[in-house]
Amino acid sequence: MRRQAIATRKAPEAIGPYSQAVAADPWVFLSGQIGLDPATGALAAGGVREQADQALKNLGAVLEAAGVGFEHVVKTTVYLLDLSKFSEMNEVYGRYFGAPAPARATVQVSGLPRGALVQIEAVAVRP
Repeated sequence: MRRQAIATRKAPEAIGPYSQAVAADPWVFLSGQIGLDPATGALAAGGVREQADQALKNLGAVLEAAGVGFEHVVKTTVYLLDLSKFSEMNEVYGRYFGAPAPARATVQVSGLPRGALVQIEAVAVRP
């Protein structure tokens, strides 16, 4: 099996010993993205909606670098600092994924990198 690291400057750089994504054809495994603006390195201003939107923009940039799009995503995991914010995250999430929506797990966590409110990871398949 051939593994290929995927990286783009259009999403926050990996900080540590991990890749933004790894392709192992036909699969693409995307590391979790938080709502960091890649240009400024700051979290998106606002709350869960704004951070989820930026996290999904970051995922989109990594998907693009891997040669796929949101329509190729088959599974996501959403990590929320506060599960009571699920509907706010879900509202934004629904704008990025059409039918059929990917499988998804959403879990509440006690903390996320950089004090983020949400983190989203994904698995995509190359056609």
